[in-house]
Amino acid sequence: METKAPKFTELNDLANERNGGKIIFSTDDWFAVAENLLKPSEPEWREGEFTEFGKWMDGWETRRKRIPGHDWCIIQLGRPGVISGIDIDTCYFTGNFAPRASVQAINLDSDIPQRVSKIGTAADSEQFEEVDKLKSENWKTIVPMTKLRPGYLSTRHNYIPIENEERWTHLRLNMFPDGGIARFRVYGHVKLDWSKISSDKMIDLAAMENGGVCVGYSNTHYGHARNIIAPGRGVNMGDGWETARRLDRPAILEADDSGILQVPGSEYAIFRLGHPGIISNIEIDTNHFKGNFPDSCKIEACFVNQANEKNELDLSSSNQNQKAWKILLPPQKLSPHKRHYYKGLDMVRNCGVVSHIRITMAPDGGISRMRLRGIKQLPIVAKL
Repeated sequence: METKAPKFTELNDLANERNGGKIIFSTDDWFAVAENLLKPSEPEWREGEFTEFGKWMDGWETRRKRIPGHDWCIIQLGRPGVISGIDIDTCYFTGNFAPRASVQAINLDSDIPQRVSKIGTAADSEQFEEVDKLKSENWKTIVPMTKLRPGYLSTRHNYIPIENEERWTHLRLNMFPDGGIARFRVYGHVKLDWSKISSDKMIDLAAMENGGVCVGYSNTHYGHARNIIAPGRGVNMGDGWETARRLDRPAILEADDSGILQVPGSEYAIFRLGHPGIISNIEIDTNHFKGNFPDSCKIEACFVNQANEKNELDLSSSNQNQKAWKILLPPQKLSPHKRHYYKGLDMVRNCGVVSHIRITMAPDGGISRMRLRGIKQLPIVAKL
């Protein structure tokens, strides 16, 4: 088990409630409901606050079990996907954390009835009878029973890598035998069935729900770059990509004839599209970024086979392979708290079929969402 945040935590959280994750079933929600596991926010501590059932806790906490068995819950991922790793976070659960946990997975086509979440309750016989139809105890084990650590700052994260390329829709999180878990993060990428998407349908090729993923960036001091491909509009500044202020910005700023500031530095993020395609419609949304929006941005694109991604694109350096990139969207002046739309060949250049994009903001700031709409397409390979 890793103690330092591993690389897989840079991927999308497929279980996050903001990305569509849901709790379908829980054996027990006495002290705190299982839905807390999927909150996008960091766990919270409220000193001295109690409910009628006990100490208020920001996580899933079951009662001290006095009957045979163990507690478990079922999670429906926001979108079917491939899981690269998980984090079972026991933050603030110190004398009451779950001592062990395991995870099972399945790919289901059928819908599962939704539940009503309520603190101080446990599943009744009727609910158990309904969930027993899923035979979740027989789902594939992707994380065997693993010892967890208490929720102190240095031990709260239980990072577990998963080497499995299968597509999953639902997970069963088992805690042995009872206790508390603050957050359950499921990192990976959505695996869309692209055979069901028409080749002439306009679709956001970079969207998280369509398989897009952030694979590199320069700075994510206040908000991770992966946020800009998340579903919906950003709910606040924390739900976007925001960098630190660059220290190389000039003492006195100057602009060119187009009003774009002339600065020496910039920040970038690189994304792998959910499917290669031709992009013709772009949206840049600075929602909530009012005093900290970027002055300008540009987008470049290229086609690279995923297997050669790390070799052909230096994902951790600003010294990118310039030959690989073509200008998709030339530098554009941005405004605060606004959706910016770009389409037509006079704005969005024809780069042909592309698989990756690099968005660059100058000099720094925050972007809430980026939408890259186009049609799926594979590159034409010349025959020898």
